[in-house]
Amino acid sequence: MADSKVTGVYRIPPFYYLHVLDQNTNVTRLEVGPKTFVKQDHEKVILGPERMLIIPPRHYAVIENPAVRDKNGKVVIDRNGQVKLLHSDVDIRFAQEPFPLYPGEILKQAVTPLKVIEPNCALRLRAVLDFINDQDEQIRAGDEFLFQGPGTYFPRKEVSVEEQVKAVILKPNEAVRLRAKKEMTDRDGIERETGEEWLNRTVGSYLPLAYEEVVSTVTAYVLTDKKALHVRALRTFTDAFKRRRLHGEEWLVYVNDAETYIPDVYEEVVGVVTVTVLNSRQYCVILDPVDSDGKPQLGRKKLVKGEKTFFLQPGEKLAKGIQDVYVLEEDEGLILRCTESFKEDGKVLRNPGDRWMVRGPKDYIPAVEAEVVLRRKAIPLDINEGIYVRDVKTGKIRSVIGSTYLLTENEELWEKDLPTQVEQLLVLDARHFEDKSNTSYVIPPRDKSKVVNYRVPHNAAVQIYDFKSKKSRIVFGPELVILGPDEQFTVLNLSGEKPKVPNKIRAICLLMGPEFSSDIVTIESSDHARLSLRLSYNWHFDVKDRNDIKEVAKLFSVPDFIGDFCKAVAAKIRGAVAGISFDDFHKNSAKIIRASVFGLDENKRVNNRLLFPQNSLVLTSIDIQSVEPVDQRTRDALQKSVQLAIEITTNSQEAQAKHTASRIEQEAKGHLERQKIADEAEAEKERRKLLQLQADSSAVESTGQSRAEAQSRAEAAKIEGESAVEQATLRSKAAKIEADIELYRLTQARELELNYSKMTADLEIDKAKRLAEVEINEFKEHVSAIGPKTIQAIATSGPDNQVKLLQALGIKSTLITDGRSPINLFNTAVDLVGSTTVQQH
Repeated sequence: MADSKVTGVYRIPPFYYLHVLDQNTNVTRLEVGPKTFVKQDHEKVILGPERMLIIPPRHYAVIENPAVRDKNGKVVIDRNGQVKLLHSDVDIRFAQEPFPLYPGEILKQAVTPLKVIEPNCALRLRAVLDFINDQDEQIRAGDEFLFQGPGTYFPRKEVSVEEQVKAVILKPNEAVRLRAKKEMTDRDGIERETGEEWLNRTVGSYLPLAYEEVVSTVTAYVLTDKKALHVRALRTFTDAFKRRRLHGEEWLVYVNDAETYIPDVYEEVVGVVTVTVLNSRQYCVILDPVDSDGKPQLGRKKLVKGEKTFFLQPGEKLAKGIQDVYVLEEDEGLILRCTESFKEDGKVLRNPGDRWMVRGPKDYIPAVEAEVVLRRKAIPLDINEGIYVRDVKTGKIRSVIGSTYLLTENEELWEKDLPTQVEQLLVLDARHFEDKSNTSYVIPPRDKSKVVNYRVPHNAAVQIYDFKSKKSRIVFGPELVILGPDEQFTVLNLSGEKPKVPNKIRAICLLMGPEFSSDIVTIESSDHARLSLRLSYNWHFDVKDRNDIKEVAKLFSVPDFIGDFCKAVAAKIRGAVAGISFDDFHKNSAKIIRASVFGLDENKRVNNRLLFPQNSLVLTSIDIQSVEPVDQRTRDALQKSVQLAIEITTNSQEAQAKHTASRIEQEAKGHLERQKIADEAEAEKERRKLLQLQADSSAVESTGQSRAEAQSRAEAAKIEGESAVEQATLRSKAAKIEADIELYRLTQARELELNYSKMTADLEIDKAKRLAEVEINEFKEHVSAIGPKTIQAIATSGPDNQVKLLQALGIKSTLITDGRSPINLFNTAVDLVGSTTVQQH
């Protein structure tokens, strides 16, 4: 088959066409098959052969620049033989016989199936041109409307498809929140303003209108007897129960109002409030209660007693939550304090700050004007038990003993502090004493509010001093001592150890005796033999009449009676032994010591007791346990005394004979030795003279040499000292001259710097003043040149220009928006430009 472009012969099958350009007339014509087309020399095939457009059923195609047709549907040809076209227009063609495209026609959209709209769906359409729809309604460009399914949508050139909209399926207890895009009428026939929101509660499917925007789907709150909904108004409106609500008002929605509640668009859900349940043994205090009109009573309180069930209103809150009723037993009480003036039970007037007590047995609920300070229980006390009580009003302290006692509203337990020594002694057994060095035991804690009691043992005494009355009392055992609030035990500081050391023993009770004490006493005899005596004393206190206050008071008049009588006894013993030799004391030690301590009676017999009248102490006996010499030599001599006595007796005669022979021999030797000594004495005298002469010569020689050396050293030291003094003087003068010169130089430099700084500052100040005057003059000249009217015109030029521009535009209506809702001005401007172009054509 030859190429058509070469041969110029085109065979056009059926349903095919050609576009042929006549180059002489520049007109393009259409050739439709079936036929054989022979191209002339002045013709040119621009398109083809092309298959005709075949639009099957339920399809469409869009043709741009369609050919103009007359009433019979034939294509209109202009005078030049060219097909007339509707330029910039489109033609939507549906199922029909196959047709060709005339020259100038363009297939804008290929054959496309028609869109089938399902049920509960719709197309949101927007008119791009003014037209009259099938219901003879005038549609303006920019209007939006819906094509609802089910159905097939046939497109029009005046309408553009914006989007496909699906219906919102609403279940029971659900609603859809809608917003109006412009002024419109909703499905219920209610006029809506632009931006207005509302709820549609229709169960099932809801298809929003063209100017309706789905904001969200709202789920209903299910209300029960135990739950309520706390709602706040976002603006003034009338709610679903036909009640007018003010902006910011809060209220509760109960199950009696609605089992399920969907908040309105102007309602904000604050939260879900649960019911408050009080049983018969509970109560609560509500702060800022709401009255019957729904108005909060700020600053007030409301008491609610059980049994009761209620919801807390908005703004209400519980002071301390749900509280239990105070159940007071017979031995219990409540202390209350008044916070606001009120009448209790309508009878007793209570003022702020008052305190009172409510005693049991009873159930008690405090008033809102009072608060519970303390709950107290009676303290059971035996006959020997007690407590210290302080009156907070008067400050008085007293002790309550032997009966069950409930503290009143003006009383409190008072803690009595005791010295640490007394605390330790109360813990220890009464017959033991405290040693300060013994700290191995721990003092158990004591209830300081309980009365301090002490069991005085048999044959003992305790002194108690009252600091309030400044009197003391002495209690003899066996007895139970109970201390008052202002009473304290008298602690005895006694001497201890051997020999006695002061303040070694602490004791509360004074044992009356008979008791014994031991001591070690060091004595010295007349022949200076020092002995250590270990003595043991038996003593007791002799109180004839315990009811005699003066006599009894003597017992504690001597703080350290043990150290006192031990010192007294030791002094007497030392005085007696000082005039006796060691041998005599060794033979009669017991008699001498007893006589020195107890003294002798008229018959020169030793007394059997020693009385100390200042504290009625009686010393009945003294036992010498041991006598030991302090000096080791004396102890050794004492041990050998017996052996020496025997040896002296047996050897006395032998010693006498030897002594006589020895005396004669010693006399002869004495004469001989005397002669030798005389000769040696003469020789020593001569030798002493020789040594004296030698010493004198050596002294003269050494003295001359030493004196010359000393004088030379002295002269040299004197010369060195004078030279050093002269050098120091010259150095000090040179340093003074240098310091003066440096001071003068610094003074001159500081003065020059000060003058320079002052002149510079003066110049800067003068310069600043001149510049300020220049700027002031310049501003004044500018203001005077411009004039006040011109300045006023410049200041108001902006608002004036805006007013004039608005007047020139001739604006009759104004669109005011809050800036949060978007306004589609772009499409509006495009539509305005499009409609202007159509009018020009």
